[in-house]
Amino acid sequence: MEVVHTPVLVEEAIRCLRPDASGGLMVDATLGEGGHSFAFLSRFPGLRILGIDADREIQQAARERLAVFGDRISFYTGWSQDFFADLEAQGGERPDMILIDLGVSHFHYVRGGRGFSFQRDEELDMRIDPERGESAGALLKRLPERELADLLYNYGGERFSRRIARLIVEERRRSPVRSSLALAELVSRAVPAAYRRGPVHPATRTFLALRIAANRELERLPALLEAAMSALKPGGRLAVISFHSGEDRLVKHYFRERCGPSRRTGDAPIHGEGAEVFRLLTPRAVGPQAEEAERNPPSRSAKLRAVEKLSEEDGA
Repeated sequence: MEVVHTPVLVEEAIRCLRPDASGGLMVDATLGEGGHSFAFLSRFPGLRILGIDADREIQQAARERLAVFGDRISFYTGWSQDFFADLEAQGGERPDMILIDLGVSHFHYVRGGRGFSFQRDEELDMRIDPERGESAGALLKRLPERELADLLYNYGGERFSRRIARLIVEERRRSPVRSSLALAELVSRAVPAAYRRGPVHPATRTFLALRIAANRELERLPALLEAAMSALKPGGRLAVISFHSGEDRLVKHYFRERCGPSRRTGDAPIHGEGAEVFRLLTPRAVGPQAEEAERNPPSRSAKLRAVEKLSEEDGA
């Protein structure tokens, strides 16, 4: 199969998670095309991985790619927070490692057919799981002008959000905005000429904001972090890769709150709430090396943060 997505921060994730070549279970909570899982399984022959994705189409691509590893790889179709929240009830094995990559696979932009990209004309859907939730097109049709402008500004950081929202509302009075190219053209008309001539397509932030909203990405994240940290085996490690400043900010604050007031990350454990004790492994976000940033431009905005779950004895 042809792979269209390159995983980011692979070496950094390996250093943080410290997989054991002799065994252990890792959950790849955002499997995508399986790039991270392929790297881990290739280098650690005793490792087993459970790959989770809510998108059946991209998971099928990962199944084909990872079939060479046989029963060392298994799959769950659905949202990761649902899997982790129900892990105990299912009697499932608690993982030694969890990796969460919050980015959207390039697969969706190239082959998804759901309007993630403004490079081709597709229906404005943008949902990872097209069977659940409200599509981007439905949001554009339903949201009042003020709410739409706030969405574009808060989720995408779009400085011309009010101008864009105003034009979208004017246009939809005549006809709904249904396609990716139609939306991109509207955004280009709404912004100043100088903005259109910049190095980044003027619709980039609008598409980002709608994708985040359609998949409720920022709403889901706290529940995902809580469920993942609870599911971890004592001694286990969790690494999260984010690409959006809002996501990284949420992860940073959540980890620090769960790890307590201290910012130390040395040998001394840091206490969390209740019986669970966590140690912050990354006092600052870890970004890509210069070589990776040059070779794989999407990695430039990637940030990795990690924690370790200690036992009660370790934290005493």
